[in-house]
Parts: sequence; structure tokens; C-alpha cells
Amino acid sequence: MSQNTYGLRYDEFGKTSEILVYSRGTRVMANNFLNKGTAFSEQERVDLGLSGSLPPSVRPLEKQVLDSARKVQDKDSDIEKFIYIRALFDRNVTLAHALIASDIERYMRIIYTPTVGLACQDYSSMFRTANGLHFHPGNIDQAEDILRRYIHRDIRVAVVTDNQGILGIGDQGAGGIAICLGKLMLYTQGAGIAPWHCLPVSLDVGTNNQDLLDDEYYLGWRHQRITGAEYVDFVQSFARAFRKIFPNALCQWEDFSKQNAFAIRDSYLHDLISFNDDIQGTGAVTLAGILAAMKIKNERLVDQVFLVHGAGAGGVGIADQILAGLRERGLSEKEVLQRIYTLDRHGLVVNNRQLEPYKEHFARDPQELDWFNSEQDGDLLNVVRKAGVTVLIGTSGQAGCFTKEVVEAMLGNTDRPVIMPLSNPTVKAEAIPEDIYSWTGGRALVATGSPFAPVRCGDEEIRIGQGNNVFVFPGVGLGVLTSGAREVLPEFFTAAAHAVAAAVSDDDLGKGILFPSVAELRDISLRVAQAVGRSAIRQGVCRPCVFSSYWHENNEEKLDLLVERMRWQPEYLPLAAL
Repeated sequence: MSQNTYGLRYDEFGKTSEILVYSRGTRVMANNFLNKGTAFSEQERVDLGLSGSLPPSVRPLEKQVLDSARKVQDKDSDIEKFIYIRALFDRNVTLAHALIASDIERYMRIIYTPTVGLACQDYSSMFRTANGLHFHPGNIDQAEDILRRYIHRDIRVAVVTDNQGILGIGDQGAGGIAICLGKLMLYTQGAGIAPWHCLPVSLDVGTNNQDLLDDEYYLGWRHQRITGAEYVDFVQSFARAFRKIFPNALCQWEDFSKQNAFAIRDSYLHDLISFNDDIQGTGAVTLAGILAAMKIKNERLVDQVFLVHGAGAGGVGIADQILAGLRERGLSEKEVLQRIYTLDRHGLVVNNRQLEPYKEHFARDPQELDWFNSEQDGDLLNVVRKAGVTVLIGTSGQAGCFTKEVVEAMLGNTDRPVIMPLSNPTVKAEAIPEDIYSWTGGRALVATGSPFAPVRCGDEEIRIGQGNNVFVFPGVGLGVLTSGAREVLPEFFTAAAHAVAAAVSDDDLGKGILFPSVAELRDISLRVAQAVGRSAIRQGVCRPCVFSSYWHENNEEKLDLLVERMRWQPEYLPLAAL
């Protein structure tokens, strides 16, 4: 794509009001940000040199969406639907997003989890059009020049992965960039960050997936993963270049391995405006579900006992966010740590065995547990019983490990246990919602990480709330950008959790539902962004918003309006021929 094809004109809120077009004819239709297909008006066809290039009838966006929806419906499988929507995005961004927005609940399953996992696995064979950037050891020394190509797009959000920890399917090499593409589509859907401001980035440091290395059609860097100092230098080279070219943009780290996820997040806390969604986004959305459960139970957060089964990046991120939520309510660090238990594949995480550094903070001292005498005492069922667990969270990827016996043991600790099998995809969920309801007589408060069909409970059909990070990360991104926050603070995610919990309707709470519907994504993202922006003001980390001329002071009401007005919607913009 030529940098001279178009330019952007903004209103006072930093939203694109008009696209300046420097080229003519088929080059206009070849640009997916400019292309309107059959919706180009008669005057635009004259001004842009398109006369005769299109059939004479003008078809408006609304009819284009209906036609595209019909074509998607005709596809035989979700992966074919994914391919169609991605191809539509590659030729007409606005139409693709208008289609997705017309039924976000239906299309999110296609553009993101679970279908995007298949897209990662089939990336090389499905490859059609280049999207985003691929850095590898052969070009990382050119990172600044490569990023500078995109400076005309005013990049505001980048989602960056090293492709190693994808959606429960592990190392997918170059295919991991499909996750970045999906996340950025959700930034646009939820937060209204225009697609031309979004940049997917793959840090292709090789792959240890032997099937990919043996595949003659694999498109990634065909080497074993680099590690140690070489890996650190590679990531640092990217981070330095990104900070120099896009100093005000948000960098979301995505799908790194457990230890790298924490190391990279912590290394760049103050050097980049960045966060890790697998850690902090997962933690915030889980805390939101727990806060909603407390409203239903009419109990205090500080009176609960928490068990996180699965001490990876997501699990420890959840424990971190629960800690923040309890500290917010006045408990000391020591008091909080006595209420949180984590389990890994060896059982209860205790400090008398060798641990990865990121697990150490939540490791329990066996000397303080009068019921823990040997490793066998640290199994899931025993910890639930002996610790008096009232909130059980699954991030282990061990399908079915929340057995009937475990779930019934929860009823011995509380009348309304909170049970959240969050592992993705659906086949790896720790329990099936229908079983949990059956085993508890409908008393459990249940949420999942993957989408599940509603469950009949008595005479009523209950929607299963999905603890999806999409409720958090788009709003966090927009709140950070509008407030001009210098860094992404832990307090932002606590504020986001409260905003998501507040979005659960009284009717849903009355039915025991812990999360709002994905259909409300745009409104929830607005609430989260405003809460995050206000948190940035209170924490004193704001700067004047570089993307807008509207807000230059710590005024919460003006910030709320900026958050609302900056958001792009999938509607065709005026094109000014120059």
C-alpha cells in the first residue's frame, strides 16, 4: 500500500472526519480503507476517476451488509466464514466492520475465539493478503524503518505476539498474527479505534512446533525458537523502535509463554505504554464476574476464599487482580495472601518446592496450613475442602477436572459457590455449566471462558455469562489513549472490573448471570474507557491527549465526552479528492 494514496483529517475529538485521496481510478478501489465498492456515490465516481469502473446502480452500506450476511450464511463451516470476512476486510474495511457490528455475538465467534484458533493453525495454507508486520532475526535491525512505513496511519494501538502461547493450542509460529488481527478487530468494534490506527505485529523468533518446521509450505522463519540473551535483545530492539516511531501508541502484548509474558510486561512497565492482556485483561474480567457474584450473594469480597486452578499467566494474573481488589477494601498484603490459593500440575503451589519466579508471590507456606502434610494434600478436592474455598476458578486447560465431587464439596463451604471454568477452547473447560447446575441444584453462580449454550434450570433458561477479555481490553486501550496516560497502571484494571460488573443488569443478576451480553460490547467498552480515564486522572499520570485538541486538563466530564466522541463507527466517510 502506497503511503501517498490517502491522508486523514480529524475533528477536534481526534476522530477521522474525512479521508484525503491522492490517487485516482482502480488504485482507490484497491485500498481497503478507501474502497466503498458499489456504495461510491455518483459524484465520488466522477471525482475519483471511477466512472465506468462500476455498475451504474449505487448500493448503500445497509444493503451491502445484508448481501454480505447472506453470503456468510451460505458458507459450510466457520473457517470458511472466517476466510470470507477476512477477505472482505482486505478489500473493504468499513463494510467488514459494519457486517460484524450487525450481529457481534454471532460474528465474534468467527473472527475470534474459537474459530481464530483454526486460522492460526492453517495460516500458511490460507494466506491471501499481507496484514501487519512480521519481524524476524533477518530484519529486526531494520525495525525503525519498517515501522516508519506506517506513520501516515497515525498508529494508536498495536497488538504484538511472539506466537508461542496461542489459545490453548501452543506454539503456532507465524500463524499467531491471526490472533493480533482478531484482537484489533475487537478494538474497533468495542472501543471504536479506527482500523487504520491499528497495527498487528508478529515477533517471529522461530518455532518449536516440529510439524510447522517440517511443512514445506510454512511461511514463518524456519528455525527453532531463539532463547536467552538473543531473545531478550530481539524484543528490546522491537520495543526501542516502537517507542521511537509511535511514542504515544499503546502496545498490547499477546500470547507469550508464561515466563516471558511476565518478564516482558514487567520490563516495559515504564518504557512503553503497554500491558499484557493474558495477565491483566484476564484478571480484570474475572474480578468483574466475582464482583457481580458478590452482588447476587449479598456478601463481601473480603469474606471469600479463592482458589485458582492453573497457575499460568492467566491464573496468576487473576490472583494478582483479586489481590488488588482485596487491597482496595483495606486488607493488608499478608491478609490477602491468606485468602488466595493457586494450584498447578503438581498440586497446591507451596514455597518449599522449586517454582518459576512468576508463581512465587502466591506460593503458600506449608507451615501455616495445619492440614497440609504432604504433596498429596495439595490436590484440588482436598484444598477445596480443607481451605473452605468459596470461589473456584479454572485456568488449567484440564477438561472435566471440576468433578461432581469437587463441585459438591464447594457446597459444603457456601450456599452459593462461585465456579468459573475459564479455560479455552470449549473442549478444555474444567466443567460443563449444565453439569455444575445439576450437581448444585441450580445454586452455583457460573461463568465460563468459552461460549456455551444457555442451560435450562427449572422452568427458566439461563444464559451462561462469558468471562471474555473483550469486555476489558478495548475500553482500557481507549481510556489510556484519551487520557494521555504515561503508563498502564494496575489500578486501571480494577476500575475496568468495577465498570464491567456494573454493566450486568438487575434482571441478569436476578438469574445468577455474572456477565453482560457480548451484544452490549460497544456500550461496555465506553463505560470501561471512562472508568480507566478517570482512574488515570486520580493517579496523576495524565498528559494532554496528543490525538485530540479537545481535552488538555484533568476534567473528568470533558474526558468522558472525549471518550465518547473519539470513537469511529463503521460508516463510510467523505472522500476528498485532491
